Order: sequence, then C-alpha cells, then structure tokens
Amino acid sequence: MGTHITGQVTICRPFGVFIRIDGAPNALGMADIGSMPHHVRLPALGAQVSGEVIWHTEHNRQVRIRLSDWNDHL
Repeated sequence: MGTHITGQVTICRPFGVFIRIDGAPNALGMADIGSMPHHVRLPALGAQVSGEVIWHTEHNRQVRIRLSDWNDHL
C-alpha cells in the first residue's frame, strides 16, 4: 500500500471507475466514490489517471486506488 500507480479508466459506473494499471495487466484497479471528495467528478472513460494504492488483495489482484486529483480537493 502507498505505491504510486498510473493507468487508464476502462469502465465507468455510478459507484466508481475501473482502471487498467500500467505495468500490471492482470490487476483490476478501482477508484470508488467512498474515497472521493463530494464536490469532485469521476474521471471520464479513457482518461489517464494516477493515484496511490490504499488497499489490495493478492488472491484476485484487486486494487483500490485514491486518485491523485482527489488529494488536491481534500
């Protein structure tokens, strides 16, 4: 945890976005609205994003991410 990542938004849902993490093709990154400041919008489909890993699990390679842009609005 605490690792800086970059990637691309591949799926947008009302509860958050899924991110293809650069250099980790088998990992599924997610930035959810629970980690997002209230007045900030989710990034668009195809957007390049960066952030910090705040949680992960090895067995199914899920990664929860706090996007860097969100830290600017805390």
